[in-house]
Amino acid sequence: MPAKIDPAKTALIILDLQNDVIMEGGAFADSGAPAHAKSQNVVENVKRLAAAMREKGGQVVHIHHFGNQGSSHDRDSKQNAGLYRSVREVGALQAGSWGAAPVEGLEPQDGDIVIQKQRMGGFSHTPLDIKLRGLGAEKIIVTGAWTNMSVEMTTRQGADNGYEVVVVSDGTSTIDDEWQKAALEYAIPNLAEVATTDEVIAAIG
Repeated sequence: MPAKIDPAKTALIILDLQNDVIMEGGAFADSGAPAHAKSQNVVENVKRLAAAMREKGGQVVHIHHFGNQGSSHDRDSKQNAGLYRSVREVGALQAGSWGAAPVEGLEPQDGDIVIQKQRMGGFSHTPLDIKLRGLGAEKIIVTGAWTNMSVEMTTRQGADNGYEVVVVSDGTSTIDDEWQKAALEYAIPNLAEVATTDEVIAAIG
């Protein structure tokens, strides 16, 4: 369980909780991601965390992946790996589409920060680090999807950039329990604390 968290020096990161990523009817629904997100109760848990952070004066940051920034052929996103090619192949996360929109209940609210990304990590060629430093953030709480991909990458980047990182075990999801366990029990603990939603809310106060 994390020690007391100072909301004034903390940002809650909400990664890729978009319809195509975790919802039935989304582009990646066949991956198992919707079922795993539901089993983790990830939407409701992150919603609770966001409400707690706002109430205590902490910052909420939404990071949304966009595979298409308006180009009909997705020419502005380099297709150098299977992950990025798969986004193009299924027509996922196109700007302005239902699939790219945040899931119901996790829409950005007044005072929240919204960042767009085209790579896996939240810090990859985005203004995230600049904004966090401008806010005086020293700690980030990472939530979202998928745990073994964007969540793990952003955790690594956050640690390398000097932030204390907390990853929320039931505020993250992937395609199944095996991949969730691999990320939370093997890779992430060397870089971050792992805690439940209830533990993080208690630490916020």
